[in-house]
Amino acid sequence: MKNTSIKIAALSKGDYGFWLNLWQSYLTFYDTQLPSSTTQNTWHSLLDSNVPIYGFGAWQDDKLVGITHVVLHPNTWNTTECCYLEDLYVNEQVRGQGVGRVLIEKVYEFARSKNCNRVYWTTQEGNTTARKLYDAIATQTDMVQYRKNL
Repeated sequence: MKNTSIKIAALSKGDYGFWLNLWQSYLTFYDTQLPSSTTQNTWHSLLDSNVPIYGFGAWQDDKLVGITHVVLHPNTWNTTECCYLEDLYVNEQVRGQGVGRVLIEKVYEFARSKNCNRVYWTTQEGNTTARKLYDAIATQTDMVQYRKNL
């Protein structure tokens, strides 16, 4: 169910503290740690218009509750770029309220605006809660990859 109180916007410089909190929670969810230099590079890439990496945030009651990062890239199977949904994280307190779906729908809209031929992503096989959503809005490939042709 889509929550109409969710606002999606491109991440901007002033969002850093909010983003960093969710980014660290995302890394914890996947039981990983990254050097602070990688985190800083990721943040700067999200804001650099010369780098084909983009970030969007989901805001609810003026609080950042979800993030997604996408990478646009050429491919050998088509003449237009692909959109790789690399990261998606929703704050545990608001899961099940449609935030993930709205973020992915924003990615679809963004990819269409960039004339991409598809959006795709991967997830851990055991991420069953997220996979229920993914199964509803994309097609699972035999490589455990989700794809939405555009």
